[in-house]
Amino acid sequence: MAVTDNARAEQLKHAEAAAQRYARTSAERRAVEAQQDAGLQFPDSPEAIAARVTRLLDRHGVPAAAVVESIREEPLDAPAAYERILGLSKELQAWSFLPRGARAARTVARISVRENGRELPLGTGFLVSPRLLMTNHHVLPDAATAQQCFVEFDAQVTVDNTPAAPIRLELDPAAFFHADEGLDCAVVLVVPGGDHRAPGETFGWNRLSVQQGKLVIGEPVNVIGHPMGRLKEIAVRDNALQVRLDDFLHYKTDTEPGNSGSPVHNDQWEVVALHHSGVPKKDAQGRTLRKDGQVWQPGDGDDAIDWVSNEGVRISSILKHLATVPLDPTRRALLAEMGMDSGLQEAAAAPQPLPQPSPQPAAVAAAALATPQPSREAAVAHVGLSARRTAFGGGRHLAFLHGRSQQGKDPEQLRRDWTAGLNRGLTRAGITPIDPADTWFPYYGDRLTQVIRRHEAIPRSFEELAAAPVAEACAPAGPARSTYEQLIAEAARKSDMPREDRLATERFGGSLVGDLQQQLSWLAAKTDLDEWVIATILRDVAAYLDDPGVRDAVLDCVLETMPTSGELVLVTHSLGTVVGMDLITRLSPELDLTLLVTAGSPLGLDTVYSRLLVGGPKRPERVAHWLNAWCPTDAVAIGCPLGARWQGELTDLAVANARDRAHSIEEYLGQQEVATRIGHTIVSA
Repeated sequence: MAVTDNARAEQLKHAEAAAQRYARTSAERRAVEAQQDAGLQFPDSPEAIAARVTRLLDRHGVPAAAVVESIREEPLDAPAAYERILGLSKELQAWSFLPRGARAARTVARISVRENGRELPLGTGFLVSPRLLMTNHHVLPDAATAQQCFVEFDAQVTVDNTPAAPIRLELDPAAFFHADEGLDCAVVLVVPGGDHRAPGETFGWNRLSVQQGKLVIGEPVNVIGHPMGRLKEIAVRDNALQVRLDDFLHYKTDTEPGNSGSPVHNDQWEVVALHHSGVPKKDAQGRTLRKDGQVWQPGDGDDAIDWVSNEGVRISSILKHLATVPLDPTRRALLAEMGMDSGLQEAAAAPQPLPQPSPQPAAVAAAALATPQPSREAAVAHVGLSARRTAFGGGRHLAFLHGRSQQGKDPEQLRRDWTAGLNRGLTRAGITPIDPADTWFPYYGDRLTQVIRRHEAIPRSFEELAAAPVAEACAPAGPARSTYEQLIAEAARKSDMPREDRLATERFGGSLVGDLQQQLSWLAAKTDLDEWVIATILRDVAAYLDDPGVRDAVLDCVLETMPTSGELVLVTHSLGTVVGMDLITRLSPELDLTLLVTAGSPLGLDTVYSRLLVGGPKRPERVAHWLNAWCPTDAVAIGCPLGARWQGELTDLAVANARDRAHSIEEYLGQQEVATRIGHTIVSA
């Protein structure tokens, strides 16, 4: 049987199975529709809604300032607060909705097969890592079929509505291929093009997540694909999730057969499902019906079928399946490139438990974004990682120094993530990528959490945190409180917060309580970074700077995993830039610091640099070169550029990180200019 005929037969088989699942859930669907008719927007379980709100807040899926205003307008119990936040997310989209959708669309490709001298479209696929593409089993059922196929990226019209020139790439199932008929999924490696770059470096790729909270019943979905083999099309927010099954989702969206293998996104452009089938309308005898109400016959064509719904395979189910597939180390490493959220790392950290619904509206954010506690598994102390002795000839060293909120995580995976970000930038710059094993990764995440908790004054209860404004809920309970307040106030001032006498006329902060909360909310609104994230970062910076016990414990921990001689390139991020500046005063005298890189740094705040061990804003003499990378929408780097305040030679580099990842170290390292400076120092030296 020809590939196209086999694909069509398999597609119809999956459509029949989808129809059976649709029929079995008819009572559940009618109940959902009745609740929606009664005015309930999101007829899902309290647990699912709580998980969804948690994820929205954690990933800035709804403007923080709008949330604060909305849930404080009137007394609300927890369910009502959840509903209010979900309603905001559904109706109020950030300006980045469309450009992020365009970015997601670039990851989608048309899959075609060479058959009998012709090239015929089979379906759609999308990149899920720098080198792997996901589609349906019925599109690519085996490696032999994949070998006959190719993919085309940018098979679409331009902004002027004229056809763009598609970029054709080959598949390499010998390097990686896996398919599962039950979940109707397939994953295959895409060969680099003539520029030798991984496809994800050119077109981007979707960060899949095994975690819950990406969609609830009643929320809209967006599907991008190549229906009937046409140029790329998108169904945006056309309809909503109807029913959630263990492994499948049912939703109403205008899709056609060629959409097989398309990504199904939520409004934050996270992939929630792999689209695999329409659900055909059936008569009482179980026969498929045409759009005109007549019984469908195979010769009528798929486009004549009356499709009543669509079915997608849940991404979390696919990721859980992939985690169980026996693979050799090379192929397992390819899966691990999907990233930490996928759960496909060889030694992934245990997931944190989801917060439970609470009776207080403010607890929605407090539960979601307060500093997570290490899990039982995290009680096993993680340690830093040394580089191979032969790395970069044995005389040069590259060390990564992370920031806050890394407790309970696997240092090996963190090192891979940092290296992956850097390698994206190196590839763009035409510089040879590096091996994660050739980098030093001091790890102090667990130690920081332990010593902060140990040195804090009497901790407050969750109820106290939930009832307080965000700025107050995150404030250190010990002597670092004053430094924390100074950090927020100075950051707000440097981000041009209006004077107090102008706040009323500008209608900002009118319903918020206290100057500190006004300042924090201004920072969140100005940078689009969630105020809980800003507050917790500044809290830990304050704890480190103001408590000698915390500072010494962190520095001692970092020094346990640092080279003692040779040339060093030290790359630091966030709180790690503060730790790194202190670390310089304690490094071995046999170590030459040839390049210091600070990214997303608060070193531009005098509240910070006045408390450093170097004794003020002056470049340490032993630093040969200093590159400071900062993003204007990164609230932690609000005091940048540093050149006007710090004495001595340094290079300030403003970069344009993705709006939703403004503080991400992978975004910083993926910038070509940042990676070039590191690469020329450590790789090309």
